[in-house]
Amino acid sequence: MASTANYRPNPLDVPVTGTVELYDGARRKTWYVRWRDRDGQHRVRLGPAWTAKSPPDPGYYREREAKAALQAILTDARRGAVAQKRTGLDFAALAEDWFEHGKLERDWSHNTVVDYRSVLRAHLLPEFGALRIESISVTRVEQWRNALVKERGLARRNANKIHSVLHSILQHAVEHRGLQDNPASRVRKLRETYDAGRFEFYSPEEVHKLADAAASQQDAALYLTAAFTGLRRGELVALRWREVDFTNHVIRVVEGYSRSRAGRPKSRRSRSVPMVDEVADTLTALHDRETSIGRDDLVFPSADGEHIDASALRRRYTRARDRAGLRPLRFHDLRHTFGSLAINRASIVQVQAWMGHADVKTTMRYLHHRSHADEARLLAGAFTTE
Repeated sequence: MASTANYRPNPLDVPVTGTVELYDGARRKTWYVRWRDRDGQHRVRLGPAWTAKSPPDPGYYREREAKAALQAILTDARRGAVAQKRTGLDFAALAEDWFEHGKLERDWSHNTVVDYRSVLRAHLLPEFGALRIESISVTRVEQWRNALVKERGLARRNANKIHSVLHSILQHAVEHRGLQDNPASRVRKLRETYDAGRFEFYSPEEVHKLADAAASQQDAALYLTAAFTGLRRGELVALRWREVDFTNHVIRVVEGYSRSRAGRPKSRRSRSVPMVDEVADTLTALHDRETSIGRDDLVFPSADGEHIDASALRRRYTRARDRAGLRPLRFHDLRHTFGSLAINRASIVQVQAWMGHADVKTTMRYLHHRSHADEARLLAGAFTTE
């Protein structure tokens, strides 16, 4: 006889049943329907009970109308269960199919491939891997998502990101593998308290203090370039002299470096960033050194001429920051420094292009730091007394 110790009932095999309930409240009686289907237990208010002998007014229910409403709900639920055929595909196989499809069709970057593989291994496969895809219910998705926060201690923002990956995988099944419904689409995102506009950045004076405290001329030039061009750390590490155009005052961002691999920038597109005189003068002075000055050489190389190690760069930055007596901001906040300062002189479209943001909503966070001096002067007369 086969063991049933690890048996999990298939939600498609669960009978769809229900009942009507008359709730006797303090002011009136109200009809409710309760039913169970592949997505779990449900309870819905129908409306107030009709007690007169005449036919009920619109919105009111006698027992016969309440039972008719229940039968309609059960019929729809049974039709939904029957419509979903067995796909013969478990989630692990679906996830691998989605993963390979994404790498080919979407041309994911190396970082994206690594991040998605990590989410699969750490969160999705342990929970859903062995399940048939048609057996994954809305209730199960919601309970799992909530447990990420309540039991595993993940931030709401991270839980929403992982839920989005699950949604993408199941949507792939809807579009390519015969799944009738994506249960993840019916689970709302958790409300996030994260405010993308709440960040700190350095003033130009603080950037100069940081550069003065740097351990080397190259580190000083790197910090100043980061703060006054907005290049990401990986873009700075991958920058080569051929992309620094002193004649046209521009730096062309064509490559990034992350996880020991060079590739296209995070946005997947090249871009050009204005090179202000201060950056141009600093890089000109750096170019006067004796080594690593060829067109194909890195602007900010390691001692052996290769890409700088990210951990070593972080450590040197932290020591310089502390020597300068500055607030404990991250290296990435140098990028925020550029965005927050640039938005006071340029349009949001220009800043978006210079920073390589795919979505203008990402750039809009810098509007919180835009000067409102002109608007304040405009309004000043409205609040003065004569």
